[in-house]
Amino acid sequence: MLRKLALAVLFVTLGAVSAMAADFGGKWTADIAGRQGNTTTTFQFTVSGAAVTGKVTTPRGDTDIANGKIAGDTITFTTTTTMQDNTMVSTYTGKIDGDSIKFSRAMGDRPAVEFTATRVK
Repeated sequence: MLRKLALAVLFVTLGAVSAMAADFGGKWTADIAGRQGNTTTTFQFTVSGAAVTGKVTTPRGDTDIANGKIAGDTITFTTTTTMQDNTMVSTYTGKIDGDSIKFSRAMGDRPAVEFTATRVK
């Protein structure tokens, strides 16, 4: 009897944690500072459980999101860009706060770039 009660409590707790996951799905935009000024970037997130897929769109085109994960109010993913036989992997980490996500983007040896994306309504 005690074992069944413990399992029931465990399932309810796990369900509550899953239900508390933040809503990252949809379209988000950000102006990201770069060497040649700000670039408007669009993020389109598709969420399935704790997995994230989608696209990042810049003036250079679309890039697929890979390795996307959500843990509570944090999202992480990578993108891979190839230019002139050089491949660059960007790692994004963001924390949601309402209709904004505060991101950090790391690319190779470059210093991380901080920016905020806002939800498109």
